[in-house]
Amino acid sequence: MSKRHLGKTIKPSYSNFSRWYIAWILIAALYHLPSFQSMGVDMRMNLSLFLTIFISSILFLFVFHVIFVGLWYIGFVARVARKKPEILTILQNCAVLSIACCIFYSHCGNRAILREKPLERRNSGWFSLWKKEERNTWLAKFLRMNELKDQVCSSWFAPVGSASDYPLLSKWVIYGELACNGSCAGPSDEISPIYSLWATFIGLYMANYVVERSTGWALTHPLSVKEHEKLKQQQMKPHFLDMVPWYSGTSADLFKTVFDLLVSVTVFLGRFDMRMMQAAMSKVQDGAQKGDLLYDNFSEREDIWFDFMADTGDGGNSSYAVARLLAQPSIQLNSDNFVHTLPRGDLLLIGGDLAYPNPSAFTYESRLFCPFEYALQPPSWYKQEHIAVNKPELPCGVSELKQYDGPQCFVIPGNHDWFDGLHTFMRYICHKSWLGGWFLPQKKSYFALQLPKGWWVFGFDQALHGDIDVYQFNFFSELTKDKVGENDSVIIMTHEPNWLLDWYWNDVSGKNVSHLIRDYLKGRCKLRMAGDLHHYMRHSSVPSDKPVYVHHLLVNGCGGAFLHPTHVFSNFKNFYGTPYESKAAYPSFEDSSRIALGNILKFRKKNWQFDFIGGIIYFILVFSMFPQCKLDHILQDDSFSGHLKSFFSTVWHAFMYMLEHSYVSSAGTLLLLTAAFSFVPSKFSRKKRAIIGILHVSAHMAAALILMLLLELGIETCIRHQLLATSGYHTLYEWYRSVESEHFPDPTGLRTRIEQWTFGLYPACIKYLMSAFDIPEVMAVTRSNICKKGMDSLSRGGAIIYYASVFLYFWVFSTPVVSLVFGSYLYICINWLHLHFDEAFSSLRIANYKSFTRFHITRDGDLEVFTLAVDKVPKEWKLDPEWDGESKQPQQLSHLRKFPSKWSAVAAQQDPIATVKIVDHFVIQQTATKPDLATSNGFVIH
Repeated sequence: MSKRHLGKTIKPSYSNFSRWYIAWILIAALYHLPSFQSMGVDMRMNLSLFLTIFISSILFLFVFHVIFVGLWYIGFVARVARKKPEILTILQNCAVLSIACCIFYSHCGNRAILREKPLERRNSGWFSLWKKEERNTWLAKFLRMNELKDQVCSSWFAPVGSASDYPLLSKWVIYGELACNGSCAGPSDEISPIYSLWATFIGLYMANYVVERSTGWALTHPLSVKEHEKLKQQQMKPHFLDMVPWYSGTSADLFKTVFDLLVSVTVFLGRFDMRMMQAAMSKVQDGAQKGDLLYDNFSEREDIWFDFMADTGDGGNSSYAVARLLAQPSIQLNSDNFVHTLPRGDLLLIGGDLAYPNPSAFTYESRLFCPFEYALQPPSWYKQEHIAVNKPELPCGVSELKQYDGPQCFVIPGNHDWFDGLHTFMRYICHKSWLGGWFLPQKKSYFALQLPKGWWVFGFDQALHGDIDVYQFNFFSELTKDKVGENDSVIIMTHEPNWLLDWYWNDVSGKNVSHLIRDYLKGRCKLRMAGDLHHYMRHSSVPSDKPVYVHHLLVNGCGGAFLHPTHVFSNFKNFYGTPYESKAAYPSFEDSSRIALGNILKFRKKNWQFDFIGGIIYFILVFSMFPQCKLDHILQDDSFSGHLKSFFSTVWHAFMYMLEHSYVSSAGTLLLLTAAFSFVPSKFSRKKRAIIGILHVSAHMAAALILMLLLELGIETCIRHQLLATSGYHTLYEWYRSVESEHFPDPTGLRTRIEQWTFGLYPACIKYLMSAFDIPEVMAVTRSNICKKGMDSLSRGGAIIYYASVFLYFWVFSTPVVSLVFGSYLYICINWLHLHFDEAFSSLRIANYKSFTRFHITRDGDLEVFTLAVDKVPKEWKLDPEWDGESKQPQQLSHLRKFPSKWSAVAAQQDPIATVKIVDHFVIQQTATKPDLATSNGFVIH
């Protein structure tokens, strides 16, 4: 029952809290139903006993931990054992302990069973089953369940002894009843079995806690923080974070993201720009010669393979699945009855948004670096805290960057990376030398790469403007004039796919990028690729009389983040005045539309934390309508249709009352309407946004009013049938005190002395805990007083207690409904109106449908493009036996290993290496004299 044991099985979390919470109010409600009242003493006694033991255990353990901390402070306990227990774990231990005692009481009672003679006890043991002469007797006992239960209670759960066995503690013993029917004449000498069980559990907890933190044990098992982390890394399963809960009302990370976004928009957008500082820090004035922006170490190769991915660092499973594929020495795939062997890229390009939801040391390390280091380990001499001042910091034996034959990585920042003004990006990308086993020579947030056969990659940093700044424009325009040949080909990498987003939002952005492409590159831009949208789509230009500034448009943001839909962009057909057609989409338009249905079916399952916001909103909407005292016309109607008509008539009257008299509910409705209007994307006119917002709020308002009236009807019905409001606020405690002496006699007056020593705190805690548990009775009693005497008769404290008790039940009723209404709204908007593509799919947190794009510049100068995808991402991993069994040299770089990735899927058939497939394949010719070869869905088109 210790923290060590229970803490590993029941982790304190919001979902676990909600289970305890719902169980609490459900039992409090069932306790009043007739079927349970017919059980008489047992039901109320179990509840009272649970609450009494629960609060007693908490107080006892609190005193114990205070004493233990005092011993640690004065030096009796080792200093290395200073870690304090988690409060939630202690509460869970006390709850489980109390449940165990209640179960014992239900089956065995609290009777102290008299000791049997040794011979009789031995003869009545379990081994009598094997004695042939007693087999019939045992069978008879088995059929008589009551006798068997008594035998189990007496032989397995017998009391630990009598008070006379413990003379020093005899006056502290809680006595039980004699083994007789009814009340017994004299006091018992036997220790209460429930007390024995409780003392045993508490003793186990204390013993385990003390042993773990005692001086001898702790000093002989010292464990530093580094050693602890090392052991953690050697566990048999990786520690991957879940997908970011974007609709969580309890996530500190999301609140920090909102704050960072507001600061970024206010401070960095138009006032301070890290790109300006980078330009000022450049050592060489001639833009075309800047060694910290232009990298030509690949230009002399005969051919090259390189990869592109974007939007990683969300869920650990999805990010590692893509990183594992990127790290493999080669991938073999079948396409159109032809086997493709695709070597690992010599270069990895990442298109921004490196970690979600905000750029911080924690998100970069746990969501980005951790999966990539598992996929391809950094060198053994790499130190996580090292800052690279003079890049590139080449490995030993390599004198210049051209000689390094391992994979390299270049990264551009996305909008999420700019939320802190690019501070974390600069620290972890521009001032580190390794991303896992990928070498990072990059010094600035934008760059140019000169590749073989006249191919170039321009990596733009668009910041939060969606465009490059003038200093960046100057560098790339000068580079185009001085370095890029007339027959060269350029790949432009940006974070945002302006072609799709401008079409969707009916906007024009990226004017500097457009100016560079149209007036400087003049048709030499063969490919634009971007992330930001977490799907794969490719559009290719259609032959026409219009000039073609960009031949192919590619979006691939499937590097690890949640999935985005494709079907909302299915009608995109024009860019820079040139017609385009869709060549590939992953997932397909049909699958994307089908996936959106999950908002109705799975919104609450995926977004439990949204309950915190939704329940409060619904309660504010109907706050002023509690209580509804005049419900006779609904309950007294004869027909079902009459009940229904009266019910909705009352709902309408409640709504009108809110408009005419309520302040809190009216203000809440107005704020919700404003939020709903603002939530609708601005691509629609104000009139349409207002209509959508009103319909959305009306659905929530109707649901909240109906739930309010159903709750009031339920309370009214219970009051009329005398199930509630029959006594005062402390009815359960008063009943328990009346039967306490009968079931738990106290001949020594121990309870009275405890009450005196605690100055009345102990019985007061139990009294108010029982009252807090019996929420339905408190709510009904207060409601009856309000309906008889009016709201003014309540004190401010009484009003707070009433609305708090109503909220506790209304919150549970409303949370599934608000999730259903909001999920349905998202589904209708995404599939019917093509709105909320980001909001409707971030709610689903889909880790599947992950992909990256692998490029090959051939010896002929053509660019062959493969997009590789995995439909389903594994959720469970194990230590890869091939990685573990491969011999490791101390100074060997991980990219030279045959099996570079540490973890493989538990189910081999679900491993990304086994399930990866080609979803798009096309070839871009180096010169314009040859037509491009393209494929769709992996099939070559000649």
